[in-house]
Amino acid sequence: MFALVRLLGFGFVVLTVIYISLSLYSRAVRKEKLEEKWLTGPQVVDRDTFIKRGLAKYDGSVRRKLILGVYVVPVVVVGVIIYLTNFS
Repeated sequence: MFALVRLLGFGFVVLTVIYISLSLYSRAVRKEKLEEKWLTGPQVVDRDTFIKRGLAKYDGSVRRKLILGVYVVPVVVVGVIIYLTNFS
């Protein structure tokens, strides 16, 4: 039982590091795209306001929520493997 708790704890830590890294990378890529879009498009508002609004839209987007799949997919895969190993 202790081995399972240790596996779950270690897995949670690893998945959290992956989630944070992926989230920061995705946000940085989005920010770069917004900066490029501001430079090439009509500059109605200043750069900081444009990027701030774009990142606010990104924070509520589906893409941002899909990154949470980092937690769901590995847990489901391990659960299926354990089920198939024990009951097939």
